[in-house]
Amino acid sequence: MIEIICGEKGKGKTKELLEKVNHTVSTVTGSVVYLDKSQKHMYELNNKVRLINVVDYPITNCDEFLGFICGIVSQDHDLEEMYLDSFLTISSLKEDEMTYAIKKLDIISEKFSVKFGYYQRKIQSPFYFKYFQK
Repeated sequence: MIEIICGEKGKGKTKELLEKVNHTVSTVTGSVVYLDKSQKHMYELNNKVRLINVVDYPITNCDEFLGFICGIVSQDHDLEEMYLDSFLTISSLKEDEMTYAIKKLDIISEKFSVKFGYYQRKIQSPFYFKYFQK
């Protein structure tokens, strides 16, 4: 399952995501991972959440990002939920790759029973919503 929080800059998306992550830790039996573009939110996250600063890794395109996600999933068989803050920034996606990436994340989610949640500023691109119009 993929859950998307989308909205204008400054509307509290990250705050909402952090609250959701911290609540999730108390309800899941497996592990939770939070991917971000910095360590900025380290002290706002529950200490049971694994924070990964994606900028520390040489990810330059969509396929490298998806490979990075698969690597995390493959190394933690107890992983239940993964949250991605600033999705376009950490994934190195172009807007026209959004549908492709979401489809791949959905496949990973289904195959390995990992729930993905992420936030992104509002995008006016038709590519973004095409996937959800099944």
